[in-house]
Amino acid sequence: MPFTTRPATFADIPALNEMIALSVRGLSTSYYTPNQIESAIKYVFGVDTQLVTDGTYYVAELDGTIVGCGGWSKRNTLYGGDQHKEIEDPLLDPKTDAARIRAFFVHPDHARQGIGTLIINVCEAAAKENGFASFELGATLPGVPLYAVMGYEAIERIDAPLPDGEVLGIVKMRKLA
Repeated sequence: MPFTTRPATFADIPALNEMIALSVRGLSTSYYTPNQIESAIKYVFGVDTQLVTDGTYYVAELDGTIVGCGGWSKRNTLYGGDQHKEIEDPLLDPKTDAARIRAFFVHPDHARQGIGTLIINVCEAAAKENGFASFELGATLPGVPLYAVMGYEAIERIDAPLPDGEVLGIVKMRKLA
């Protein structure tokens, strides 16, 4: 299918947040409970506008409709949207730090069609162009198989507590460029 990618804009944010919720609800049911899913949508998953500002967040489109998104970051945050961040997000040093691969979501009607791979390839290439020699990410459990196929290795399991008492399983993964 002719998927295209482009940098996300602030005008995309409402459609992205809607698509992210559909993605999480549609693709996470075998990995998380309904309460974990709703809690994660409320407290963690969403657009990190810093990525949009930095020009490092991308959308995948099919016939002008957003069907996926994801980005990379030169900042310290490993995962989570605006609602998950409470502090300043300092810049990483590409000579010593890993770029962050961030906020990947695919519309459930278009899952397993190469959208995630397409966006990851765009992100890794851009991070390399900016001097990064490795990548880290905080994978949701449904994303772990894709990242593993793309050469990422699990380095730590994180049980992220959420404000309502739910706990979200995340896997920190790493890959050399």
